[in-house]
Amino acid sequence: MNNLNSSLKKFLGNKNTVTILGVIVCIFILYVGYNYRINKVVTLVRVPYANQNIQPKTLITTEMVSYMEVPQAFLVGSYYSDANSIVGKYSNYNTIIAQGSLFYQALLVDEKYLPDNSLQNVPEGYTVVNYPVNISTTYANSMMPGEYINIYYKSVNDDGKIMFGKFISNIEILAVKDSSGQHVFESSEESRVPAYMLFAVPESTHLLLRKALYLTEYDVELLLVPNTQTLTEEDAVSVNSEEIKAFIEEKTEMVDVTEIPTVEESVNNSLNQENSENTQTE
Repeated sequence: MNNLNSSLKKFLGNKNTVTILGVIVCIFILYVGYNYRINKVVTLVRVPYANQNIQPKTLITTEMVSYMEVPQAFLVGSYYSDANSIVGKYSNYNTIIAQGSLFYQALLVDEKYLPDNSLQNVPEGYTVVNYPVNISTTYANSMMPGEYINIYYKSVNDDGKIMFGKFISNIEILAVKDSSGQHVFESSEESRVPAYMLFAVPESTHLLLRKALYLTEYDVELLLVPNTQTLTEEDAVSVNSEEIKAFIEEKTEMVDVTEIPTVEESVNNSLNQENSENTQTE
């Protein structure tokens, strides 16, 4: 045993032996590292990719996703490796996903993180109105985005007689939101109370609405009523009563437009006054 230990010490103490062993270890390390690099380059990984150009704020469907195999070394950054994690998300609002691109995590978002898309299809020349509402004025929360409403006008004239009639028709509801700006009808476990209805009308009609609500001395009231008629794409927003329009224009002819509150301000003032009166009555 002593002879074996002595021989081993002599063997390891030989400089030539140590040099040879060092060279062998270095060659082994280089071999392993080289094979690792080569395998990383040639090893194929199956990943999902966009099989078409995808525009911003687009819902990703299964038809948009295909799979391909690419060398692992080509994969950089944070990307989705499974289609199930992609379908149902949206392309980001500032992103076009090019055909053939991987689905990188920065390119996709959940719908709730998208900027409000309810205003995307507003026609040119139309103005969006943020109209304050409540459970009562939305017919027990039964007015939904995509449906249409008419606005009825009610007031008294100079003779103290009631003026009433259909004022503006064929207005599409763009969104219904609660007081915090959340969509009332989106999929959610929360029970949300309507506070604002968004719709768009031509600017001339928007100004007419502002003027109508400005005439508080005539007890003007605007009523949102569901449109039950079947409409086509040709049925645009229209003013129905020339008599009501003429009355409003006459009474506001000398008023500077800059002095007329917004629709939202006027309706909120009216609702606050109504609530105050109800509180005093109770």
